[in-house]
Amino acid sequence: MARREHSRKELEKKLNRRCKDEILIGDLLDTLNSEGLQSDKRFTESFVHHCINKGQGPNKITQELRQRGIEQVIIEEYLESQQIDWMSLVEGVRVKKYGESRVLDYQTKAKQSRFLYSRGFSSEQINQLLK
Repeated sequence: MARREHSRKELEKKLNRRCKDEILIGDLLDTLNSEGLQSDKRFTESFVHHCINKGQGPNKITQELRQRGIEQVIIEEYLESQQIDWMSLVEGVRVKKYGESRVLDYQTKAKQSRFLYSRGFSSEQINQLLK
C-alpha cells in the first residue's frame, strides 16, 4: 500500500485473498478511510495524472476508474474540476506517434482515428483534430 494509492475496491480484493471475514474487512477499510490513509478521491487524482502522462484520453480514464470501483460522481467531479486541455493532449499523442505531417488521405486519417480512439479520446476530439 505504501508504493501507490489504492481504491477501496482494490484494497477489498487484496484483503479478501487473505481473509474471508467481510465484516472485519469492511470495518478495517472504514477505519483506513476515516484516518485519511485511504481515499478514493486521492486515488482518482493520482490515477488521472498517471494516465494523462501516458497519453490516455477521458473515455479510457473513466472506464479504468470505474473498473477500480470509483463512483461516477467522483470521476466527473475530478475530470471537470481540473480543466484538462484534452485537445492539446490528443494532438500531442498524435504527433508523438505519427509526426508533425498533416493527414491528407482517408486511409491515414482512419488509421490515426482508430489509434486515438483506442487511447480513449472521443470521436468529437478526434474529428476536430483531424479536420
